[in-house]
Amino acid sequence: MTLTITNQQARHLILHLQGMTMQPHFRLDPAGLCRLIEQMGFVQVDSIQWVERAQHMILYARNQTYRPKHLQRLIERDKRLFENWTHDASVIPSAFYPYWRHRFERMREKLGQKFASWQGEGYREKCEAMLQKVRQEGSLRSRDLEREDTGPQEMWQWHDGKAALEFLWRTGDLCIAGRDGFQKIYDLSHRGVPEEHFDARVSHAEFVDWACRSALDRLGFGTAGDISRFWELVTIAEARDWLAEQGDNSVCQVGIQGARGKPTKTMAARADIASLIESLPPLPKRVRALSPFDPVIRDRKRLEWLWDFDYRIEIYVPEEKRVWGYYVFPLLEGDRLIGRIDMRAHRKNQSLDVKRLWLEPRVKLSNARKTRLDAELVRQARLGGVNDVIWLDGALNQHS
Repeated sequence: MTLTITNQQARHLILHLQGMTMQPHFRLDPAGLCRLIEQMGFVQVDSIQWVERAQHMILYARNQTYRPKHLQRLIERDKRLFENWTHDASVIPSAFYPYWRHRFERMREKLGQKFASWQGEGYREKCEAMLQKVRQEGSLRSRDLEREDTGPQEMWQWHDGKAALEFLWRTGDLCIAGRDGFQKIYDLSHRGVPEEHFDARVSHAEFVDWACRSALDRLGFGTAGDISRFWELVTIAEARDWLAEQGDNSVCQVGIQGARGKPTKTMAARADIASLIESLPPLPKRVRALSPFDPVIRDRKRLEWLWDFDYRIEIYVPEEKRVWGYYVFPLLEGDRLIGRIDMRAHRKNQSLDVKRLWLEPRVKLSNARKTRLDAELVRQARLGGVNDVIWLDGALNQHS
């Protein structure tokens, strides 16, 4: 008989697997932060700093003692994390580096075709020359390649050099040793990844098994497509074949209820999903603002099915066509997404300005909820490095 998991249980499980049930005020040491990121799998990196950058907001949503310097230390000094690609640029535990070697091989072929069509076959010589430059001169930033007048003696224009650096990074010859502001500092990979992880190798079969199993462990349940998209390491076909090979001791089938009358779906799940659900720790009752790139909400179709929450980032939508705003943050309360908020940290004015709040249908701004929201805005102001929270005129108009 197939186990049926209620919608609320499914949401609670996802939040737990993504680190949302930890006590948010307990201080994390570097080892604890590294364990949290390993539990989550990765943390997406993004340059937009509306309150704080995505990677910092994601971690802060789980633990309010987190500070950006903690992540910097783990990458640049301790080298327990490295930066590369999942579905986008992300911070990843260095222990996972052997599996990324397989991604690097795939990306050499995939990106090589793109670069050849863009720059011609000569891109290989440019990349090799750039790699030699880093070997001889040490780490560099793309802006170190800028010239007031790039003459014919130079092998590349600035944009060619930047492209070469990105190709070498995406395919594993270079790493991101750190960032200057948000600009990448490139260096040889062996200088940025601990030797025990850099030198380790896994077979193709081990790679596929790890990529699929570790994805399902963090998803809790999902389809072959969900498993493939989690890391962007294996194809859907590879994930489907992996599922077909698993026995009942590794993977089981469960029914997952959708939100508010949405259909129940049968999916693959971790074999221990029943015991996991029975032992789920409680969720903090506080309101939490989520980065648009938070892994809990990244898969918009899964989000809409499980939370009945229609969300997209509108930074690329013309202003007159936006429904919500340029950069709007979902609000999580317990296991419910209760609304979204348009807010921005203005460091010059030392204020977190709240432009607009929208609550979901059937969600009211009770005194208790307003108190929890106000407490979260104070926390967001602290993260953004500003002192005051200012509600702008009209901010409390609610969406119905």
